[in-house]
Amino acid sequence: DVEKRIEKIHSAMDKGIKDNVFEEYKNSMIYLERVQDDGEIRAGIVGCIDLEDYDYSKGSDSLVRATEATVVERIPPRIAVRRGAKLELPHIMILIDDEERTVVEKVEKIKDKLQKVYDFTLMQRGGSLRGWVIDEENQKGIIDALAGLEDPENFNKKYGLNGCAPLVYAMGDGNHSLATAKAFYEELKKSSPDKDMSNHPARYALVEIVNLHSPALKFEAIHRIVTDVNTEDLLEKMTQVLGITENTDNCEQKMEYVIKGKRTSVGITKVYSKLTVGSLQQFLDDYIAENGCKIDYIHGTDVIEKLSMSDNSIGFILPDMEKSELFPTVISDGALPRKTF
Repeated sequence: DVEKRIEKIHSAMDKGIKDNVFEEYKNSMIYLERVQDDGEIRAGIVGCIDLEDYDYSKGSDSLVRATEATVVERIPPRIAVRRGAKLELPHIMILIDDEERTVVEKVEKIKDKLQKVYDFTLMQRGGSLRGWVIDEENQKGIIDALAGLEDPENFNKKYGLNGCAPLVYAMGDGNHSLATAKAFYEELKKSSPDKDMSNHPARYALVEIVNLHSPALKFEAIHRIVTDVNTEDLLEKMTQVLGITENTDNCEQKMEYVIKGKRTSVGITKVYSKLTVGSLQQFLDDYIAENGCKIDYIHGTDVIEKLSMSDNSIGFILPDMEKSELFPTVISDGALPRKTF
């Protein structure tokens, strides 16, 4: 019933417009404060991102980049929903590496001078949401600050690089939603080659920009469990490929493997990525393809220990990724391994 579901989505959008559910604030951005259930406040700025500055392909050096591999097979079903949709309502969070807090946090200081347009509680212990309209005058400060992050000289100095194209906007969440917006825009351009698309609404996608250094934004590792596997063979092959050692003193990449609830700390001496999870995932992808075992991605070390009690199972407990590793890894490796954090 895919067509009926899509029709229902579009009908709901049409009804929202007809019933004047929405109020329009022209040429504006919105400053948001999400008060989480734990009391932490995650601040962000909602605005439009130019899809001409975004390329989700591997090895891209665009201003806006994917942080994980984009699975192109996931895009067509999303485009089917987007065709005929009158509203742009995606779930997209983009991160900026703004240690000096020159963008989002500057708006927080002037929010009381802005017009508040949201203030309500969210369902399912989601906390609450407040929002203020940022007028054009105050938007100029935001745009200037973002331009500072985009400056090639500042960018290369910050990351110890030379002549690299700046990465300012890194995907935090909604990777495939933004990829769908891009694919749909390119589809429209191809279907109307003689039409001027420079100001077409599809050229832009609605996103929320959040500072990577927000205290409310926490990176937690996603662990692995491999089942239906000969654990001895896997460990033997992994030792050969990754140079696994229990002497971890001089190893920059460390992790634990778990069999029958017993945890063993090891180091990787043959690294294939800037991150431990990247080196491990590359090995596991190749091993699983050859041997046909199964893999799952788990939050929580207690769950890994429990699942590792089953026969022919081995778990891998990974270190949390540091925020400081995100941008350098995307710049260097092109994208993070899937299910990194």
